[in-house]
Amino acid sequence: MKEIIVSTTNEIPGKKVVKILGVARGNTVRARNIGRDIAAGLKNIIGGEIKTYTEMATQSRDEAYNRMVNEAIEMGADAVVGMRFMTSTVMAGASEMLAFGTAVKLG
Repeated sequence: MKEIIVSTTNEIPGKKVVKILGVARGNTVRARNIGRDIAAGLKNIIGGEIKTYTEMATQSRDEAYNRMVNEAIEMGADAVVGMRFMTSTVMAGASEMLAFGTAVKLG
């Protein structure tokens, strides 16, 4: 599998962007479950990290990132610059994680 550079910066040191291919993006939508909500409610009372939500957010971020990279590879990119994550609520109890950036060819 081809490996590409992914950066939150707009430039790659020592490389020159020779072509912009477009926006590469990947997303996933995840829903909470009742078991996690009960545990989260208890943590809300006593305080502390809600590890099940942290794990769910990490998995969502990884999935969105991998989908973005795969789309960039399909576009023929050498790199993705200006990469960002964004999240939004889709409906009560469900959130979208989006990874996006500019797919580019390097010279």
